Amino acid sequence: MAKGMREIKRQIKSVQNTRQITKAMEMVASAKLRKAQERAQASRPYADKIKEVVSSIAAGTQEVTHPMLESRPVKRTAYIVITSDGGLVGGYNANILRRVTDLIQSRHPSKSEYDLFVIGRKGRDYLNRRNYPVVHEVTELSDAPKFADIKSLTYAAVQGFEDGKFDEIYICYNRFVNAITQLPTVERLLPFDSVEHDGPTSSYEYEPSAEGVLGVLLPKYAETLIFGALLDGKAGELAAKMTAMGSATKNASKMIGELTLTYNRARQAAITQEITEIVAGANAQG
Repeated sequence: MAKGMREIKRQIKSVQNTRQITKAMEMVASAKLRKAQERAQASRPYADKIKEVVSSIAAGTQEVTHPMLESRPVKRTAYIVITSDGGLVGGYNANILRRVTDLIQSRHPSKSEYDLFVIGRKGRDYLNRRNYPVVHEVTELSDAPKFADIKSLTYAAVQGFEDGKFDEIYICYNRFVNAITQLPTVERLLPFDSVEHDGPTSSYEYEPSAEGVLGVLLPKYAETLIFGALLDGKAGELAAKMTAMGSATKNASKMIGELTLTYNRARQAAITQEITEIVAGANAQG
């Protein structure tokens, strides 16, 4: 019995140590989440301003021609998939990867019809193990990523569309809704269906020409949308980690309570047995 009680005490200590770790990770993720939300919100005015200028050009020019505004027969598709580098984030990665693979299997009978651009080690490893055509990858991003970290990937994808290598591009990420909800989202990035600006617009003069400015801004706008999705996904990742660690902490507390109850019962049984043995011994001597 003593041996069993020692094992229970070791289990309680082990779970207590685990609870301390998960609680600390929950608090760290919570602090980082607030900063990630602020970064995601701070990136939106830049994208909104580019969208305003592009919509102004499109509205003021009768015939605007640019590959990013023109739909063409789809022969090859690119998917930009955003996942995390680490684990302990609940179903964050599994949800978006399941969504992407189901979409690919339903749309593409052959691997020659699509390419994958992957951000995050978890997505890269998952897709590589299943022999999906990953042509570009970015891993080991910090919790505060910068555009320079994914510049080569965004340029390769957007330039591939402009050059006709891809006929459409989809971006796949977990859209941050709130601290407990992240929605697996697949959106068509290119070609642009519309670049209409909802708010008030200003009057601009363009040099050398409106079309020349449009040719520069449209790729920048596409790259900005990719970076915005990354920031949104990073906020979702931290929210998922905070939720997962919170659940782990609660489960650890519940397990400690159950183990403590088991230990107390075993201790009570051991004391009762000792008293019984003492009384039996005294009766035998009497």
